[in-house]
Amino acid sequence: MVRILYLDCFSGISGDMTVGALLDAGGDFNKLKSELLKLGIEEEYELAIEKVNKNGITSSKFTVKLNEEEGNHHHDDHHHHDDSHDHHHHDHSHHHHHDHRTYKHIKQMIQTSELNLNVKEMALSMFHIIAAAEAKIHGTDIEHVHFHEVGAVDSIIDIVGAAILIDALEIDEIISSPVPVGSGHVHIDHGIYPVPAPATLEILKDVPIQHTSVKGELTTPTGAAIVKALVNQFGTMPSMEVKSIGYGAGTKTFKDHPNVLRAVIGTIKGK
Repeated sequence: MVRILYLDCFSGISGDMTVGALLDAGGDFNKLKSELLKLGIEEEYELAIEKVNKNGITSSKFTVKLNEEEGNHHHDDHHHHDDSHDHHHHDHSHHHHHDHRTYKHIKQMIQTSELNLNVKEMALSMFHIIAAAEAKIHGTDIEHVHFHEVGAVDSIIDIVGAAILIDALEIDEIISSPVPVGSGHVHIDHGIYPVPAPATLEILKDVPIQHTSVKGELTTPTGAAIVKALVNQFGTMPSMEVKSIGYGAGTKTFKDHPNVLRAVIGTIKGK
């Protein structure tokens, strides 16, 4: 029996959509929480899972809430870079690890944790893909790529969380639809860019992407990295016996278009 996970990304894919869809398809939220404790950063975040309705489809919305005292200026990174008053007047021992986790630091955190080997390998592979893309775009050395732009804690939870759930759901093979990236423009730290943003496009090299007329960023760098690192083949849903189905909600809501990721788990006999 081979257990297949089919990622039906008709509305793109992000880290939180993936975790939400896997939880909705039968992943255990408590197991996710207890495994994530192995990273030792639990004082920085709280996790929530709730049912939401996206254009008529009940789906699971997974949220990482950053704890106030740790991350209160965390999201300001996207809006201004006047560092004189932003970062340099508080107690550095308390904050610097939070704002500027480098790829090297994150890699170390995962490697030295007590997560199982399969989870570690998946998570490290996803992070390596994002870091390599960022390094290439910014012209920096991969070890020093900073994960403050992407929202370091969110990225760590989404990526390691996806790996934990895929492992726990005993998935043997992952197949995905071609990945829509969206259209229009997106505001990132360095200005306004066309969608897909440079990091997302870099990560999606060799992945079939599809054009849709939906305006907005449908696929994030984290979502792209999940697909790039873990998907074995792309195409329509395979012939299989469906066992469970999950819908993971994205943050955005579109007028005529449910912004959800569908995860379908099924089995193929004796493949």
